Amino acid sequence: MDVAADPVIEFSHVGYRTAQGRQVISDVELQVQRGELLVLLGRSASGKTTALKLINGLLFPTSGEVRIEGRSTREWDPIRLRRRIGYAIQEVGLLPHLTVARNIALIPRLENWPQDRIKPRVDELMRLLGLVPEEVAERYPHELSGGQKQRVGLARALAADPPILLMDEPFGALDPLTRTEVQREFKSLQQRLDKTAVLVTHDVHEALILGTRIALLHSGRLAGTYSAQEFLHSSDPEAAAYVSVFEAGHEEFLQ
Repeated sequence: MDVAADPVIEFSHVGYRTAQGRQVISDVELQVQRGELLVLLGRSASGKTTALKLINGLLFPTSGEVRIEGRSTREWDPIRLRRRIGYAIQEVGLLPHLTVARNIALIPRLENWPQDRIKPRVDELMRLLGLVPEEVAERYPHELSGGQKQRVGLARALAADPPILLMDEPFGALDPLTRTEVQREFKSLQQRLDKTAVLVTHDVHEALILGTRIALLHSGRLAGTYSAQEFLHSSDPEAAAYVSVFEAGHEEFLQ
């Protein structure tokens, strides 16, 4: 996928230090181009989730600046910013007292969409994500399988048609077969909808199959950004460590 130079998300010398003085992210320079899926890859405590929270304004940098569509996150109204950003997480976070349809419709309702616009949108997204509205729309989250819950979570993140999608380990709780199915569905959907997406993972296989580019974080610093092939042949020690773990059984990426 060729991505034009049209940054939607920009990190300019971004640092983040906690109130207790722990430096979580240091001097990160990064752009996410319109329409690409950037994977933030890194070990636990490398700063991946903090980077997502800096994008949607749940946190603000203690140095540098994060810009969304050319504006600093400090300049955005936080509610308007977050409603331009779909957010999907591993735990899904569906509201247990709402049906599948009402979970998906949550943000459109908050945005005061008319009902005759909401229902077709909910049905459309369920079908796009391999769910049959007639079978699942009136179920509650506890009646769903793990894969169904993840699909509903993605549908909810996409419901108001946000231009940006953030995903934090969204497939990590799924069994391997379901995870592969949902990954494939999501990659196809992201390409068709032309969303700008940032996905956090520590799974190098997931990074390689989903990412337009991979941004490797190590101890709060950006070690580099790579295409899949560039990552596999990088001389960076952290990238090489990932590749050495990945090589066995995945020869198709190494041709």
